[in-house]
Amino acid sequence: MSQSETAEQFHKENDQSEEKIEDNLPSVKDEWMIRRCTYYDEEYSDCTSYRARFNQYFIFGKTLDCSQWKKDSVNCYKWKDTEDVKAANELVQNEKQRRKERLLPHYSNDVWVKRKSPPEDWNKPLPAHIQQEYEYSYLNVKSKEMKGEVPPSFDMDLGFCSIM
Repeated sequence: MSQSETAEQFHKENDQSEEKIEDNLPSVKDEWMIRRCTYYDEEYSDCTSYRARFNQYFIFGKTLDCSQWKKDSVNCYKWKDTEDVKAANELVQNEKQRRKERLLPHYSNDVWVKRKSPPEDWNKPLPAHIQQEYEYSYLNVKSKEMKGEVPPSFDMDLGFCSIM
């Protein structure tokens, strides 16, 4: 059995065991943020691969610290296997931190003014030249076919002949 087949077998077995265990776990606030343990393993593996290391060096001028993914993987297995609530809470905190870092540029953006409500005329009709282009578009034709306004333009029951 090759290494990739072994890894696939491990992931399948692990995913199945996670589904069985999830029913018996104690409740943790924001537990929905915890991913499957295999995802943390994959993130760590991806972060430490030669390709990722080269990319990190190219983008940041140094390699990044991937140890947090490993810690999260260990905590995830502690949570799933032994119902360690402390490990689960640490996982949730790390996921919140990742989310905060990911959304930070969005919230700190001062170039655009965020709207409080949509524009008043957000659903006004399109200009005439755009409506003309839309009239014979694939999207419009398929929409009319699905509504039954026009007969289907292509019959799937027809036989096909292909010469190669």
